[in-house]
Amino acid sequence: MEPCLRHDVTDGIATVVIRNPAKRNAMTPAMWRALPPLLDRLAADPAVRALVLTGHGDTFCAGADIGSLSATYEETTGLALPAEEALAAFPKPTLASVRGYCVGGGCQLAAACDLRFADEDALFGITPAKLGIVYSPGSTRRLVELIGPASAKYLLFSGELIDTARALRTGLVDEVLPDGGLDKRVAEFTRVLVSRSQLTQAAAKEFAAGPAGADRVAYWQEQARAGEEAGEGIAAFLERRAPRFGWTPPVS
Repeated sequence: MEPCLRHDVTDGIATVVIRNPAKRNAMTPAMWRALPPLLDRLAADPAVRALVLTGHGDTFCAGADIGSLSATYEETTGLALPAEEALAAFPKPTLASVRGYCVGGGCQLAAACDLRFADEDALFGITPAKLGIVYSPGSTRRLVELIGPASAKYLLFSGELIDTARALRTGLVDEVLPDGGLDKRVAEFTRVLVSRSQLTQAAAKEFAAGPAGADRVAYWQEQARAGEEAGEGIAAFLERRAPRFGWTPPVS
């Protein structure tokens, strides 16, 4: 099969699979270009409540397929950045499910997700220093915000790979699962995400991305009043039943 991004939607969860097994799921130019429009379609699908990004087989993504790129700064950086930004801007919760290598552009994509769960044998690295590439300001800032300046400098300066113990300690991953446990845990956790209030998740995701202006605070307050999510949540708690949250993102 040609390198591609495969996807499906099941029970509210969109799963996007990076597939290029001949090169440890490295991203080709066509795959980088395909990711933003795919994410746009999934974001607009009301059936999608959360998204999981993973790799085919026993590895997540070994970065950009360097052999398919010309040796120019513009091409090596210009393809990955729009894909990263589209993933970071996805309006619903995103989770990277990582096994094996999560390196270079693969780690860049994982860092753009809201959460990262990893198999205990996964390896992480950001490798522009091995190629003489200037990592983009936005990608650098996102990494610093995620793991702090010292850990970000360690990865960026050295290009060395780190194991899950260090990745967990620095905050690069949120949970590490024993061998054979990753898929089960991701399925369990995404079911939890689907059961929660989309209103809470959407507002929290926007606020976590940076300071919110008064107009955006007012917008979310109005959505909370109109959506009546809190009333349903409190009633469900008092009645000892699962809440039936009804708010959905307004159609733009």
